Amino acid sequence: FLSLVAEFCWGFFLILILGNFWFLAVLYLLWLYLDWETPCAGGRRIQWVRSWTVWKHFREYFPIHLIKTSELNPNHNYLFGFHPHGVLVAGAFGNFCTDSHFKNLFPGLTPYLHIMPIWFGCPFFREYVMSAGMVSASKESVSYVLNNEGGGHASIIVIGGAEESLNAHPGSLTLNILKRKGFIKMALKHGAHLVPVFSFGENELFKQVANPKGSWLRNVQEKLQKIMGFALPLFHARGVFQYSFGLIPYRQPIHTVVGSPIPVKKNLNPTTEEIDELHALYLQKLKKLFEEHKSNYGIPAHKSLIFE
Repeated sequence: FLSLVAEFCWGFFLILILGNFWFLAVLYLLWLYLDWETPCAGGRRIQWVRSWTVWKHFREYFPIHLIKTSELNPNHNYLFGFHPHGVLVAGAFGNFCTDSHFKNLFPGLTPYLHIMPIWFGCPFFREYVMSAGMVSASKESVSYVLNNEGGGHASIIVIGGAEESLNAHPGSLTLNILKRKGFIKMALKHGAHLVPVFSFGENELFKQVANPKGSWLRNVQEKLQKIMGFALPLFHARGVFQYSFGLIPYRQPIHTVVGSPIPVKKNLNPTTEEIDELHALYLQKLKKLFEEHKSNYGIPAHKSLIFE
């Protein structure tokens, strides 16, 4: 979805350059130069964009639900670990980048969804994603959000990243997380409380072409992901007037469950052992969150999360 919108924005920018409006393109490039650091400095959210009626229909299409399991004190800053990535990351966008129920469930907290820095190099598209409350996933950007002295900020990071989207098959419970410890280090350095978040139904929105590890397709996808920074899952779902084939996601409920916070004491120079210890605790809490709620959302009792 983001790729399609970004391609449209690039196309519009090329039209300005090649057409009689090249001077507008030059002015925008000057603006881009002057505004380059904004995605790493809290972005530029616009409430009017976040409250567009189209987002209400977007959330109701699946539908998307946000479930609260614990109170979050707005005097603290939080780092939400979002799982799984899925293909669309619909739960993260619908709950944290639109005028959803988040502000009612967690009063005093402002969510910031971190996405790959590459998206902020796209003309016009960067303005759109920032207006929705998205910011860069760079270390500088996460630090900016979590450095808020008065608390009340919540960094949302899709831990599995683009690589995990290649596992986004219906029924898949595989998370790319064992080697991902950067978010743990950031939480420690800023004393941000960790909150595991699991979005049930995220992997059910599309059917992806079979790409088991070791297959030629998976090898190509992984090489492209390393080169470009984002993955290219080959997926399909339903059409506008038929349900057999198309790129419109299936209407499958998404229940994004926000777990209980893991208190984190500020540590500017955490050791490897301290990072590993907190990472192990996070995995334990994430698994516990999943096990406690899986029966509510159609996950068989014998199925559990797989950490890679």
